[in-house]
Amino acid sequence: MTRSVQSDHARTEAVRLHPGDDVLIVVADGAAAPPGHKVAARSIAAGEPVRKSGHIIGVALEDIAEGDHVHVHNLANPDQSIDDSGRHPQNPGERPLVRAPTDGVTFDGYHRADGRVGTRNHLLVLPSVNCSATVSRVIAERARSRLPANVDGVWALGHQGGCGIPAGGIQLDRLRRVLRGYATHPNTGGVLFVGLGCEVNQLDELTADLPAERLRSLCIQDVGGTTAAIDAGVNEVLALADVADADRRQPAPISALVLGLQCGGSDGFSAISANPALGAASDRLVAAGGTVLLSETPELIGAIDELAGRASDPVAAELRRLARWWIDHAAAHRTTLDANPSPGNLAGGISTIVEKSIGAAAKGGTSALAAVVPYAQRPSTTGLVVMDSPGYDPVSATGQIAAGAQVVCFTTGRGSCFGSIPAPAVKLSTTSDLARRLPDDIDVDCGGVLEGTATTDEVGALILDTVIEVASGRPTCSERLGYGLDEFAPWSDGVTL
Repeated sequence: MTRSVQSDHARTEAVRLHPGDDVLIVVADGAAAPPGHKVAARSIAAGEPVRKSGHIIGVALEDIAEGDHVHVHNLANPDQSIDDSGRHPQNPGERPLVRAPTDGVTFDGYHRADGRVGTRNHLLVLPSVNCSATVSRVIAERARSRLPANVDGVWALGHQGGCGIPAGGIQLDRLRRVLRGYATHPNTGGVLFVGLGCEVNQLDELTADLPAERLRSLCIQDVGGTTAAIDAGVNEVLALADVADADRRQPAPISALVLGLQCGGSDGFSAISANPALGAASDRLVAAGGTVLLSETPELIGAIDELAGRASDPVAAELRRLARWWIDHAAAHRTTLDANPSPGNLAGGISTIVEKSIGAAAKGGTSALAAVVPYAQRPSTTGLVVMDSPGYDPVSATGQIAAGAQVVCFTTGRGSCFGSIPAPAVKLSTTSDLARRLPDDIDVDCGGVLEGTATTDEVGALILDTVIEVASGRPTCSERLGYGLDEFAPWSDGVTL
């Protein structure tokens, strides 16, 4: 796949990802463009579409000579209109591949009363409102040293919401879906809700219909203020810990796994190595009867029609509706989805949101799209599911965990520092160089795909093996480093009153 291209600048080692591509990806240092960036595979006239991975990722702003650097200075974003009648005429999708099931493979997890299986046994202290976040944090800190051996930890997940919003509306609905999803998550062995008392997000409404056995709640104003609430909260947490201490890991089929798919700090290699390899792992899990959650909806915009082509008509229609909502949402705030690529994305070789989204969608593999669900909503089906969310990683991952993901896989090219609670995050590097530079942050090195020492499917198998080990209790890098508390970020989009 590697070839040299000659420009007026230098000879550059680069790869072509698809036979019809107009650009090559630089894989070794050269004067024409940095590694991860694009160079022209042919002469491209101004106004012509430019293809990468078989998709149109942009339009040439000027004449581009063969071998020249192709980036934001000479490439504009293509049209992002959504065609209800079928696939986008620019980007005809390919038929999905069908991978052999992974029969008989199990992990050791915590079997919960609702039939789901946890990969961790955490206790959570969840404030109903920001005003009770400090009390929640102190409760968790004081209880932590007194936990029994079979409880993984106790964590207070503070947030900025819960009041100053309409009593009925999407902001409150989303926050409650997140908090209830975390409270009933299979990785949660018990939960204490802490309220202030006068907030919009009232405790009785928040906890209505939640299973009572492993749930406690207290109201600061009712129990006598901060000190009394902390003392009462510590006692409640320790009572929950006694219950959770009886939990033991037992074998479970990997069909019980829900895997959240994330990418952050993406670069030009994300679409070549880590993301397709995670897609191969996703296909294996789906074939085994498991579920994968593909999110970050604005970062799927260039792959909407390819994904829709793998779905039933109602699912495809809902996916396109979401895509139009995000385009309109950006326009209402006087911007476009092409504002999404970050400075790090641009420095890593990504030029447009369409280019970024094609790579991002690769995490979902080639399986049929089974469903599209709102933010933080638990899907009612297995398989590949799109869960709507912003592209911002903490907000997106928070929604996936609330929707039931027991493990999150997070690919990175630039080097994102991320972790999550109560679902562990497995970090995947696009290059071996990144894995060497950030050894404490990377769980799986996907650079062998670039270096030709491993195939995409081989690395995909390694990723799934790692997920199974992590699901069975192996700590991830981010867990060892203590990530997860500040990365809890429910999506808040609306009026603050």
